[in-house]
Amino acid sequence: MNRLTGRWAAALPGPRRNTVFSAAGVWPLLAFLAAGAAGPARAELAEALGMRAEDAAGAARGLVRALDGIRGSAAAIGLWARPDLPLRDEWAAGLPGASLGRFGGDDAADKAALDAWAAERTGGLIPAMPLDLDASVRLVLAGALTVRTRWLRPFWECGMAPESGPWAGRDLVGLRRTTGLLDRVGVARTPAGPLTVLRVLGDTGVDVHLLLGEEDAAPGAVLAAGLGVLDRTHPLVPGDLLPLGEPGPGLAVRHVRATKRTPVLDVTASPFDITGEHDLTALAGVFGLTAATDTSRGHFPGVSDHPLAVTRGAQSALARFTEDGFEAAAVTALSLVAGGAWDPPKPYVVRRVDFTCDRPFGFLAVHRTSRLVLSAGWVEEPVEYRWEDEEEDGGAYGNG
Repeated sequence: MNRLTGRWAAALPGPRRNTVFSAAGVWPLLAFLAAGAAGPARAELAEALGMRAEDAAGAARGLVRALDGIRGSAAAIGLWARPDLPLRDEWAAGLPGASLGRFGGDDAADKAALDAWAAERTGGLIPAMPLDLDASVRLVLAGALTVRTRWLRPFWECGMAPESGPWAGRDLVGLRRTTGLLDRVGVARTPAGPLTVLRVLGDTGVDVHLLLGEEDAAPGAVLAAGLGVLDRTHPLVPGDLLPLGEPGPGLAVRHVRATKRTPVLDVTASPFDITGEHDLTALAGVFGLTAATDTSRGHFPGVSDHPLAVTRGAQSALARFTEDGFEAAAVTALSLVAGGAWDPPKPYVVRRVDFTCDRPFGFLAVHRTSRLVLSAGWVEEPVEYRWEDEEEDGGAYGNG
């Protein structure tokens, strides 16, 4: 699943902007499709998943149970089909906790029902399903994922005025805290250059890793480097072993006089409240959907006797990093339409002749025990300090 996060990060379209995405929200849907797929679509989905298609549904059920079992998190799968679309009982029964819904006849009412499901399953964080319905849609498979955690050691709001870099000369909202645990920060040497990683620990076993690379490093490269640190491909040198000076982006290490013997890690970070809207079919190769989106034929005989092809995949995602904690949510949906008649495997080989990809930073929300990335993103624009708030209420920082 983290490999899929890396593939998606590498394929993020330009220009650089705030965004958030969740491969953990997509992976179960691809797995359930793979279980019912055949031919090239099955092979492509298995490659994107990183496992055999015949094992994918069981793994997806285990994943959804595990995500739903993380304190402060929730995961759900939804399935809706036209009344005249027969589904294979074995496939539909394999979806975890998904009651089969039917839709048809009133696209506006059906869309409202799907939107209500998305809002309910994310506690209102994602208010609508990220795709529309029309007469061509035969089946919708959706997933919802929410993550909430509170910091073990909260921040406090402060002002931030960068003197260099893309945010220089701007009055910004910052978050600050101090600790004696120097190993909360570290530096790794990566293909994207030196990477500073700050781990902010949550009280539910979910942590957020803030990733600061070199100023000209691309978002996808920084996120890929952060994933490499997570899987220990790039060793991290902790703060208590870093040399004096400026050993990594945004870091200064020195000796100072103090009233206690406890070392000090002083952190100033940027809060964020960002959203992301993603067209998965525009990156079909990343998700193993290239063959599955060919509507000239069906690809999922294990789902239904009627030929089906994927017509659209989309995700709406949100992430908030505040002085008290972090929350993220994603709703992902795949819609399937009628495809051409299923062409069964042909056992013979014959000849055929055809003539005819305090500055912007990345983040990973990580389940501490499994190291699974639940949400990832890039913060290109900070939160501005609003001077009118200071006049009105004595110095509160606005959301920008």
